[in-house]
Amino acid sequence: IDKYTWEKLTSQFWLDTRVPVSNDLDDWRKLPQLERDTFAKAFAGLTLLDTLQSVDGAEVLKHDARTPQEIACFNNIQFMESVHAKSYSSIFSTLNTPEQIDEIFDWSDTEEFLQNKALKIHGIYVSEPDPLKKKIASVFLETFLFYSGFYTPLWYLGHNKIPNVAEIIKLILRDESVHGTYIGYKFQLGFNELTEDQQSEMKMWMYDLLLDLYNNEEQYTKHLYDGIGWTESVLTFLRYNANKALMNLGQDPLFP
Repeated sequence: IDKYTWEKLTSQFWLDTRVPVSNDLDDWRKLPQLERDTFAKAFAGLTLLDTLQSVDGAEVLKHDARTPQEIACFNNIQFMESVHAKSYSSIFSTLNTPEQIDEIFDWSDTEEFLQNKALKIHGIYVSEPDPLKKKIASVFLETFLFYSGFYTPLWYLGHNKIPNVAEIIKLILRDESVHGTYIGYKFQLGFNELTEDQQSEMKMWMYDLLLDLYNNEEQYTKHLYDGIGWTESVLTFLRYNANKALMNLGQDPLFP
């Protein structure tokens, strides 16, 4: 699995400089101001979470690695999370003025529900002694929490708008898919070594965390998307991806 994942990760290597985001400026300028604001806020949230993943997430997972090959895979994951965060910055700087960018990041620094999820995941990374719980938090971030932000560019792609930004998101999604399944697999190896009682406790912690994150994500989604009427569609998308995160961890889906 380590060898296959390394080959998959390295074959998928890309940089944002290869995608001409500036070609989307005409589409961007035609969007209503409310949609541009929503788009920018969604990307601010993605930037915050991907920065958290690149600085803390992949780093803490290396401490419990079973093989040198696993460390190599996490090194690649960590680097690509930095590429993702830089990509959002490139999109910001192309589509917005410096003053608008400052306003967007002021918003992300003070938005209650965005900060809640970032602090929750960060707290697990830095304070939780159990490496399996850190893997759970990582998979929930990679396969679930990012998706309230991913919805926006994918929606525009489906409507033939802003295709180059969507191309970057498709590349990021391709990476996150490998990250989530790989980290989920590593969790399952450790989980299968636990006693039955320990497994029950771990599952209870996992589902409690997911419900806590989902309840917060529901409020974040309403705050972000109520104004343009997308909230229910985004929540359906989130529940689907929450189930995918659980499946990556070898568990049963929670939502219908």
